[in-house]
Amino acid sequence: MPADVRRPGPFRWLLYAFGRPLPLAYREWVLHDVTAPTWVLRHVLRTTVQLLPVAVLLFVLIPGPAWVRGCSLLAGLLLGYFYSFAYMYETTEHRAMKAGYPRGTAAATRGQEGEAERAEQARRYEQRWRRNEG
Repeated sequence: MPADVRRPGPFRWLLYAFGRPLPLAYREWVLHDVTAPTWVLRHVLRTTVQLLPVAVLLFVLIPGPAWVRGCSLLAGLLLGYFYSFAYMYETTEHRAMKAGYPRGTAAATRGQEGEAERAEQARRYEQRWRRNEG
């Protein structure tokens, strides 16, 4: 990521994690956020930030034994993460669109990075395993 890209502060990032679009000044950072090599981990972190407050409130407010509340919340969290992973590509693409990029930009950017990585892996494979054939 270039050094001149503006990063949001903690409060703006928190709003961004809950779906609020960032101002256009953060446009490049949003694209980096949804296309960086760690984009899946970033998505998991945003999902955790969304699910955790609800889980804590439910655990505190719902009556009953702690083990029942804990198991219920675990099932709910697993379901929340399941849907989050199921719609991960669409969610990140939507975030890029809210930042002003056309539909498909995030996937295309990740695809370009993936192509370069696959080409490098193929080169290393050929160098290691195919050097004596000829």
